Amino acid sequence: MPKVPRARDLLDYLGLSRPSRDPGVDATGNYGVTLARLHGDEHEVGPLNPLEKLHLRRIRLFGTTGAVLILIGSLGTGMMPVLQNPITGVRVLSLPARMFTTALTISIAGTMILVLAWVLLGRYAIGRYSVEVAENRSPARRMSRGQADRTLVMWIVPLVFAPPLLSKDVYSYLAQSAIAFRGMDPYTYSPMRGLGVDHPLALSVPNLWKDTPAPYGPLFLWIGEQITRVTGDNITAAIGLHRLVALCGVAMIVWALPRLARRCGVSAVAALWLGAMNPLLILHLVGGVHNEALMIGMMLVGVEWSFRAIYGAASLRVGWLPSRTGWLLVAGIAMIAGSAMIKVASLLALGFVGIALARRWSATLPALRNAPWRQWWARSKSSLWAVARAAVLTGAILVIVVVAICLGTGLGFGWTSTLSTGGIVRSWMSMPTLLGVAAGRIGLWLGLGEQTEAILEISRPVGQLIAGLFVVRWLLACLAGRIHPLGGLGIAMATFVLFFPFVQAWYLLWAIIPLAAWATTRWFRVGTVIVSGIIAVVVMPTSSDTPPMVVVQGLATGLLVTLIASIFFFIDHPTRRWLRARRPRPE
Repeated sequence: MPKVPRARDLLDYLGLSRPSRDPGVDATGNYGVTLARLHGDEHEVGPLNPLEKLHLRRIRLFGTTGAVLILIGSLGTGMMPVLQNPITGVRVLSLPARMFTTALTISIAGTMILVLAWVLLGRYAIGRYSVEVAENRSPARRMSRGQADRTLVMWIVPLVFAPPLLSKDVYSYLAQSAIAFRGMDPYTYSPMRGLGVDHPLALSVPNLWKDTPAPYGPLFLWIGEQITRVTGDNITAAIGLHRLVALCGVAMIVWALPRLARRCGVSAVAALWLGAMNPLLILHLVGGVHNEALMIGMMLVGVEWSFRAIYGAASLRVGWLPSRTGWLLVAGIAMIAGSAMIKVASLLALGFVGIALARRWSATLPALRNAPWRQWWARSKSSLWAVARAAVLTGAILVIVVVAICLGTGLGFGWTSTLSTGGIVRSWMSMPTLLGVAAGRIGLWLGLGEQTEAILEISRPVGQLIAGLFVVRWLLACLAGRIHPLGGLGIAMATFVLFFPFVQAWYLLWAIIPLAAWATTRWFRVGTVIVSGIIAVVVMPTSSDTPPMVVVQGLATGLLVTLIASIFFFIDHPTRRWLRARRPRPE
């Protein structure tokens, strides 16, 4: 077969080429060689100059304006409770609720402004997109950690006072927590059965979830139970405390992410900008009050504690009497196990912590591919022993923590039978679901009848099997030392989300946040900016009853408001420069 001229050069440039195999007897598999190119070390740079600080302040205020507009629009488009609506009858605050089209336009404009501000802020985190980012090098100057923190706080604070945004999941949290508070099993009783059809908490639960048991871990429901103990049936107060829990999770992310980034040789500010300041986090984890904030925060804190123990210079002893570093490792693994009792997805982190620990104990990927089979045991026994030790340690701590939480909260192990509850959602962001639904539609067009559900029963398990095989591959890549375990975790999370049976917009953060502290190439960063920005704008506070023309008008008007607002905020805006050029000069 003739070779295409320079095809290999093009594939190398895109990072898609398959490295040539080494036929030597000591060659290992090529696991992770291509994906390892996502990472490159960065160096710290100097602070911004006065002009750049001025631009940064303008961008910060621009994004804050967007957050305030989202707050105002949410009074009409937010997910208000059916009963106990706090703005009902309040003259000014209830005005947006009576003008949905206007409120939708304000919300869309605020979201666009916030996304644009975040994109512009990237200039002072990762550099100019067409220069430093395109050339995969560090910029000459970056904003400081304090400047990044202040910007994040200013963008988050307005949404703290907003009603739940873009999702009604928090009302399911309230209902399921109230069921647990009453002494019933939330893994058996749905909100409708446990509280009654006319209960104030059950009325606000979306119809899709009114008659389904809780899919969340017992630790999260126990936290919700304590909130119910304090607030009773007061919906506004309960939402406020749940948002406080989400903010605690965000604080954990902000604490752990820069430390993990420095451990991987990545700029802490760049990681914060791409991960913690991501509009998806601000809109969905803070605004939407999702428990992913606590899950991801606890997971990252546990990973940082574990890596501090594993990669530290101090002696690491874990036995009946662990060393100080050993206790830190135990605490990190326990924290990750606890995060899995919020949502089970974070269990993936334990596999990569275990691989890092095994490498600390001298494990590596054995060279078996080209070696005689009689040498396999001799080549792999020491690594297998180290991996087994790490697996036993992490597994033992996991079992102890899970059993302690399940028994200590009194909620038992019912969560194991409700993990697939979300499968009733057909999300276009899930590859197996998208393919299954598309195949079902094609079958209808061909006159084969409605077969979508039967196809999904095949495509979803197959997708999970494929994801599992890929995760094993990423574990082997980490064992070989080609990918840092944090990068392996982020890639595994991305694989998990891609093949997960049901995916929501904020699930992307499972992968984006860990990868923000490891991956540095333009393909990842620019791709993440594009995907995050599009998803942030596309997922709108609308319902199936919203006329398409209203959505189109909201998008068009929101874009116009964003363009006009940018003229007022930025002194170097092209429109301002054009107006200055047309201004007559004094003679």
